[in-house]
Amino acid sequence: MKMKYIYICLLICLIGFSACNKREDFEMIEPEVELPPATPGSADFSNFVALGSSFTAGFSDGALFSASQNFSLPNILSQQFQLVGGGSFTQPLTNDNLGGLALAGNRIPGFDPRLVFGGAGPVPLESVIGPVTVTTDIALNNPTGPFNNLGVPGAKSFHLLAPGYGNLGNLALGLANPYFVRMTGSTPDASVLDLAVAQSPSFFSLWIGSNDVLGYVITGGDGTDPITPVSGPPGVGFDQSYGALIATLTASGAGGVVANIPDLTKIPYLTTVPYNPVPLDAATATAVNGAYAPYNGGIQAALAALAGTGLFTEEEANARLISFEASATNAVVIEDESLTDLGAINPAFAGLPQIRQATAEDLIVLPASNFIGTLADPNNPLSVNGVAIPLEDKWVLLPSEQMEVTDAITVYNSTISGAASAAGLAIVDANNLLDQLVNSGLNSGDFTLTSDLVTGGAFSLDGVHLTSRGYALIANEFMMAIDATYGSNFEASGNLVDIGNYPTNFSPTLQ
Repeated sequence: MKMKYIYICLLICLIGFSACNKREDFEMIEPEVELPPATPGSADFSNFVALGSSFTAGFSDGALFSASQNFSLPNILSQQFQLVGGGSFTQPLTNDNLGGLALAGNRIPGFDPRLVFGGAGPVPLESVIGPVTVTTDIALNNPTGPFNNLGVPGAKSFHLLAPGYGNLGNLALGLANPYFVRMTGSTPDASVLDLAVAQSPSFFSLWIGSNDVLGYVITGGDGTDPITPVSGPPGVGFDQSYGALIATLTASGAGGVVANIPDLTKIPYLTTVPYNPVPLDAATATAVNGAYAPYNGGIQAALAALAGTGLFTEEEANARLISFEASATNAVVIEDESLTDLGAINPAFAGLPQIRQATAEDLIVLPASNFIGTLADPNNPLSVNGVAIPLEDKWVLLPSEQMEVTDAITVYNSTISGAASAAGLAIVDANNLLDQLVNSGLNSGDFTLTSDLVTGGAFSLDGVHLTSRGYALIANEFMMAIDATYGSNFEASGNLVDIGNYPTNFSPTLQ
């Protein structure tokens, strides 16, 4: 009986012991993994110089401002390079967080303050906080160099070789860049490459070429900003201009990292505005269709007159007919210079414009969101842009124009890859990274970034440039590429950056 009592007591104790302990008390505690110390491998980061355009400068939200510059791609890299022997890194910081540039007290047209989120989408800063005074004046208060960050917003490949590109006297001639004027100091005719080489860099980054096609993209391929020829001598063609940059930068044994060019037809500047954003009720649709009846009749008459000639197909004729309905998703009407010029074939059809309704294959530029639906004539309620008034070429990148862009980028990227491989440089596949942002998103730590405007986290409010978090994401890609080529260990030592420490937007009140 006594033994039975002892067993009962032991059982009660065991039950009590189990009840006082949670399951996790018995789980294995993962041992802390000791990471290796950071090492540079064969790279020498003691004097790092970055060359490029807006992606290098830290351009974001349609402007360059000091907060965005502090989160620029090369500045993020320089901070990590300092862990393995990197030196100081100087940037040509702007004077405020407003953005925009002035010349002798007057704003420079086209260089406006930054964009901010207005509740529904991007809006100009001044529409939220009222008029501001731009304090970064290229005639009055330029900073003193030399600068390790030689990223010049707006620069194309050949501009990095151009003497006088930073000379204030060339600005009125269209031969200088206001952002570069701020960097040249007492050597106004020095090129970007000259200023880089003068610093004898031990390591460099080069991300250039996007602007060689971006100007064409953002102007809807209207011809005002043509694509840089893929071939030609330095200062003219992309191939030899890029080759000259690499040859000069590596001549003294400097290491480096380069990035290729993403497919700019996939950026939110071109993918945010739908081709069919026009809402119409039944009465309005009937009225608009009535207005287009003579045009549609002319297209059908041209088809009948040219039947059998092969000059005007039924397929094209049907694509050119314009029809609206009671719907929230009517397609806009656009000009399309690739359509057959019927007047050139038969003078009887000279009055028929080269227009059609957009399809999903057409890409509408982001600023069109504020233009479609406005009145071409304030006194004429029927003069609705995108409906009664076709959108001009500058508002739409047509499929044929998209092909020109992607063809050029393909050749540019082949040039970049070949030059980088021949020189033993690290290379970042930015084109593939954009594909991932578009298709599935890119994961980093606790965050997934996508290419969606505003909500995606990667692209800033201008739809072209990155957020600070986006630049941090790319900085990690640069470091991993450097690891692979030079044997450094930024990733293995746990020294990639946490992109969550970098913002995706800035407050309108940030001064």
